Amino acid sequence: MDATIASTDRGIYAIKWSFIIMFAVALVELAIVGISGSVALLADMIHNFADATTAIPLFVAFRLVRRLPTKTFNYGLGRVEDLAGLLIVLIILFSTIVAGYEAIERLLHPQPIANIGWVALMGVVSYIGNEAVARLRIKIGKEINSAALIADGYHARIDARTSLAVVAGAALVWLGFPLADPVVGILITLSLATIVWQSSRTVLVRMLDGIDPGLHEQISHVAAGIEGIAAVTEVKARWIGHQLHVDTVIDVPQNLSLTQANAIGSQFRRGLFADIPALTEANVRYHYPEAASPDHSSAQPHGHHHHEPEPFHFECPIAQGELSIIDTAAGERFALKLIRHAPNFSARVEIIRDAGPEWHALLADPQDHHRLLGQTAPKEPHDFSAKLHITTEAGDIVLPFDMHEPSDHSH
Repeated sequence: MDATIASTDRGIYAIKWSFIIMFAVALVELAIVGISGSVALLADMIHNFADATTAIPLFVAFRLVRRLPTKTFNYGLGRVEDLAGLLIVLIILFSTIVAGYEAIERLLHPQPIANIGWVALMGVVSYIGNEAVARLRIKIGKEINSAALIADGYHARIDARTSLAVVAGAALVWLGFPLADPVVGILITLSLATIVWQSSRTVLVRMLDGIDPGLHEQISHVAAGIEGIAAVTEVKARWIGHQLHVDTVIDVPQNLSLTQANAIGSQFRRGLFADIPALTEANVRYHYPEAASPDHSSAQPHGHHHHEPEPFHFECPIAQGELSIIDTAAGERFALKLIRHAPNFSARVEIIRDAGPEWHALLADPQDHHRLLGQTAPKEPHDFSAKLHITTEAGDIVLPFDMHEPSDHSH
């Protein structure tokens, strides 16, 4: 179920009445199947049932999503929608197999069909029901500007024409061609198999945190219209039921104050909420691409071993300091000397290696409350690109930097 439909009252209205109409048609068809033995009508009944039940996961989610998050379910129970969707796909798959089996069995072992007139009439009723749903979805889709709901309307119109195949099959049986009924049943079963494939793919992609790749372009488009954002360097999004959660990292100038950076982030969030109707949470972190170490080639810094790389000096809205590699009694360690920082400061270093990232957590030095120390020695060589990840009460920042060993250093 497209989230742009589920996020409006009119969209929910269309879903509710589509369900009522198609489920009622399917129930009446079931009764006629019982008195006629038509496998074509059986397949059409399953087809209509499949269309009706697509609304059930949404209704299930609406009841459970109201429950507040708990210590066990930190994001609430929105994922129940995916589980309900998977269960319905399995039910439709089983029904499709049954319909296909009955159609093939009837094709190999023909049996007379009773109450042909009722079968034909039910085909007409199914056509009318699908056409009513099609008009409802298209009309409301245009009202709320939902391309997905309009597309669903045209899909229902195609289903209406499929129902006319039941009428044609009943007419051919009445004219003396008894195999027409199972042939029509097989054709409708094939269309059911397509529904099963498409529905299962949609449900499984959601369960595996898959999203539409076009969402990245949509987010970048929003950022392009905001002054102060150089680029969107990272986008991570996931669906929790029909609610979308997004985490982003944006490039902003290094000389911005914390107030200016937060203003840009707030404007970006407002743009995302306005452009993406299903969005319920948007987190924005800042990235300073121009951060770099100054040139200190003229002299060695005091207190650093001559084999150690030049320190990384940084200054940003939430912190200022120097990151270096020093010799300690326990061996070489990262040392982060702070000049200033926002409350609840924490940091870690990510070294980019060919074999994968090498992480170093920085913890408070008990002998110097202005310094944080790494707990393990950085691997050789000390010639690498890395990122300093800073987290504070005022926000998060990722600062890229390079470290290079002195040219006279040898292992």
